[in-house]
Amino acid sequence: MLRVSDKIALDPAELEERFVRASGPGGQNVNKVSTAVELRFQLWNSPSLGSAVKERLAKLAGRRLTDDGVIVIQANRFRTQERNRADARERLFDMIREAAIPPVKRIATKPSYSAKLKRVDTKVKRGGVKKMRQSKISWD
Repeated sequence: MLRVSDKIALDPAELEERFVRASGPGGQNVNKVSTAVELRFQLWNSPSLGSAVKERLAKLAGRRLTDDGVIVIQANRFRTQERNRADARERLFDMIREAAIPPVKRIATKPSYSAKLKRVDTKVKRGGVKKMRQSKISWD
């Protein structure tokens, strides 16, 4: 089992890894060796995650989530397969950890009486400053 957090562990069979050739600079190595990793995770079929976590993870995944419910993570930052593999797994685990935290409900509050008085007082003072700027010249 792959430990994601204290309460979540994934079965390695849930992750599907494909090694492909990386794009970009790298000289001859880029044309010969398949070092980039494409990690696929079946979100909706995973028995390791709860339904609430799956919903939040789907939102977090964004465009990385396919229509079939598969999260696809591509890693090609490093020159070796192992480091790219670890990078892809860590990015998936970070997303799962973030999705595992339930959102905090917002508690509606009202401004205090003194805050209301202070607001009105500052408005009156600001109005007074603007009033002083007006010229009192009449053209009679």
